[in-house]
Amino acid sequence: MSFTGFLQSPALQPSWADSMGTAVVSKEGQVLKALSRILDPDFGMDIVACGFVKDMQIDTAAGSVSFRLELTTPACPIKDEFERKARQYVAELDWVRSVDLTMSAQPPRPLLPDDDRPNGLRNVANIIAVSSCKGGVGKSTTAVNLAYTLAQMGAKVGIFDADVYGPSLPTMISPEIRVLQMDPETRAITPVEYEGVKAVSFGFAGQGAAIMRGPMVSGLINQLLTTTQWGELDYLVVDFPPGTGDIQLTLCQVVSFTAAVVVTTPQLLASIDVAKGIRMFARLAVPCVSIVENMSWFEVGGTKHYPFGQGSGDRIQRDFGLPNLIRLPIVPDLAAAGDGGRPLVVAEPTCPTANCFMELGAAVVQEIAKLKRVSRNAVRYDAELNAFVVTLPSSSEEFLLHPAVVRRNDTSASSINEWTGERTSRDEDIREDVKPALAEAPGSYAVQPLGNYAVQITWEDGFNQVAPFSLLAGLERLSPKQIQQRSSGEAVEERPKVLSSTAQRILAGAQS
Repeated sequence: MSFTGFLQSPALQPSWADSMGTAVVSKEGQVLKALSRILDPDFGMDIVACGFVKDMQIDTAAGSVSFRLELTTPACPIKDEFERKARQYVAELDWVRSVDLTMSAQPPRPLLPDDDRPNGLRNVANIIAVSSCKGGVGKSTTAVNLAYTLAQMGAKVGIFDADVYGPSLPTMISPEIRVLQMDPETRAITPVEYEGVKAVSFGFAGQGAAIMRGPMVSGLINQLLTTTQWGELDYLVVDFPPGTGDIQLTLCQVVSFTAAVVVTTPQLLASIDVAKGIRMFARLAVPCVSIVENMSWFEVGGTKHYPFGQGSGDRIQRDFGLPNLIRLPIVPDLAAAGDGGRPLVVAEPTCPTANCFMELGAAVVQEIAKLKRVSRNAVRYDAELNAFVVTLPSSSEEFLLHPAVVRRNDTSASSINEWTGERTSRDEDIREDVKPALAEAPGSYAVQPLGNYAVQITWEDGFNQVAPFSLLAGLERLSPKQIQQRSSGEAVEERPKVLSSTAQRILAGAQS
């Protein structure tokens, strides 16, 4: 049986189509291609890219196709038109004899679901984690100045100091009332306020730094964060304590974080720990929207000096495909402002360093706005072709990747020694027929978008891989001949097992 289909429009021809415009397309691919002709006028994307097509099941022998269209509202004014066109376009495929279509509606899941949102956080639109997983890199300085930068941009902002062992916020800001107040009846906490930003820290509880075990700390942080009456906020900045342990996991389980900002220094040691934090956020489906490389350089007589070396921020951005990298210089005023209880962006809002924080604030706002849109299905696994079908958000080009190639080009610490840059995984240990694990939804696989910069793949053996779009773009693609061989069951010509240019750059960067 042939799996060759003809794409009529040149604009829709994938990069794996040959010069005659003929492409090997699986039955699932043909159905999705037909459905992609239906556009959602609100989102400006087709219903496949919007992720509306669910639970697809195909019986090739019977010529039957069943699937569900999950819209964002049951009151969609063009619901009937969607249903009519979906039935029509799928039925037009020459091998289809029956179409079983179910219509449903599920409003886009809020970044903080109402059912799961603690009472004190119900009116908080976005929660931003600022993390480093390494102490002493300037995380708290970054968190405080980011919060006040967002406030200067006109947003309603709060900041939560989640470090109970060594709270920094009481030193870095100077509220008139320096003790948290609690309502004796409701037990709700009222935050302190400084320069229009609401703030909560264990240091404002009149207890200083805590000496207690992990479970007690997790419970205390939970109480402080969720019982505080934050009111209406556009952004709540959470200053994470260093590490990736119980406290960090508790925070991510208590509330749904909108996004994360990770802070590092140019040293390799700091970047290794930061990478662990990014992977933690990836596993918890929290997209990282920016890297901050603190203490990058200082300037003397017009010449920049790099006392901690160069490249840590670049390496992290390259490894994980993160969208923004902000570098902060070493300036005495930044540390002095924090020690003096008045953040630099408040004390000197027009200085060059404050402009760096303004750049960070703008990047965070823009990336969060992108995340609020419907996630584009950039990568899906086609079981019939045993290949990843990739359409990167920045391009309309579609191409196919061999799953083993994607897996062998993993750039995490599980595959590459972050100190030496040497590969620790062997290609021969990865089976040629490796594929993603099945997801809970019928007929779907564990391939999930991670923000606007990567895809997270859970493989059959339980291995979890974060594959940046920049990495996928540089991988060896399946040729039309290889696709035809794979779909027809013929012996596939041997592929050279080489690293992608992206992976090679990552290795070279780690070794430099």
